[in-house]
Amino acid sequence: VLRHEEFEEGCKASCNGPYDGKWSKTMVGYGPEDNHFVAELTYNYGIGEYRLGNDFLGITLVSSQAVANAKKMGWPLKEVTTGVFEAEAPGGYKFYLEDKEQLKQDPVLKVTLGISNLQKSVNYWSGLLGMKIYEKDEEKQRALLGYADNQCRLELKAVGGAVDHGTAFGRIAFSCAKEELPNIEALMKKENQKILTPLVSLDTPGKATVQVIILADPDGHEICFVGDEAFRELSKVDPNGDKLLNDAMAADNSDKWFAEHKMKKVSA
Repeated sequence: VLRHEEFEEGCKASCNGPYDGKWSKTMVGYGPEDNHFVAELTYNYGIGEYRLGNDFLGITLVSSQAVANAKKMGWPLKEVTTGVFEAEAPGGYKFYLEDKEQLKQDPVLKVTLGISNLQKSVNYWSGLLGMKIYEKDEEKQRALLGYADNQCRLELKAVGGAVDHGTAFGRIAFSCAKEELPNIEALMKKENQKILTPLVSLDTPGKATVQVIILADPDGHEICFVGDEAFRELSKVDPNGDKLLNDAMAADNSDKWFAEHKMKKVSA
């Protein structure tokens, strides 16, 4: 756990999806957000479950320790190719674990998103957003892209039809120099591309205010670019992160409240 933050109302950039109530954000990863891929787990207090689509296809990481942990805990594993195991998180999200010694750098290798048209997606992510193409396989309808050789890759994989985003509303975020944000916005306007949230400032109680712009690719995948200078301040590892998360979980009586009122949490 790198940091944990609580919010009393929905985010004006829909960071927690299209929900207006109380929510929390927990950043988890193998190291600081500055140089590691980090997952942002959002929890909406009043939502009981989400319907998953085929938009987010999984995270691949190298860690024999993760494989060993899963086996020790009796967590279901399925070997999909030699030495690569599929695990499923409680919400249904897929993780692919390579049974090799964890890398000294970030062990998260890639994040895989479902797409409907390979060429259209590559044109967007590479041609417009400037990602480098590492691999492109027309036969398997997949491509591997990234911004730097030492960073987690983005894998685009055709799903054989339309992309369904379900109701879980994820997004992928990148930091860049603050002065680049208006340029990104101007380019997207010029190219008639979708801007979900024009350049806006977001506050985090007691922490830095960051500037972001949120886009949508041809399949509706949400992409957030955030100003790096303020983000470095916001994203410092909080030594109290674990305690804040544990306290929040202990104080969350929403399941009990719904049970006492003989009500079921809303299904999104």
